[in-house]
Amino acid sequence: MGVQQRAYFLQKLKDWKESIIEESRATMAQLQVDSLREPDIADRASSETDWSIELRTRDRQRKLIAKIDAAVRRLYDGEYGYCEVTGDPISLARLEARPIATMTLEAQEKHERIERVSRDD
Repeated sequence: MGVQQRAYFLQKLKDWKESIIEESRATMAQLQVDSLREPDIADRASSETDWSIELRTRDRQRKLIAKIDAAVRRLYDGEYGYCEVTGDPISLARLEARPIATMTLEAQEKHERIERVSRDD
């Protein structure tokens, strides 16, 4: 991977992380503004469900930030773009679609098949 490609993916990862953080800030601000004081119990239940889903989404995104940070560390260490299982280069198309990818498509598919089989046991 060339210098320009590394710079491109670094910027892509940083922009993605900033976008997630900004969405989190907006969610927190909205939580502080909106109160769950709906007079109707059905409306209150609906609001609570909506916020529960929103908070689960934010939790998944918090975990995604950790993966983005790990990808940035791999970029600085010179390990970004290489499969952690096989050591083969990860295709640029895969990295474009999933910048935090740590495995080639083939290694990921094999990992998921093994995971599925062990889950079925």
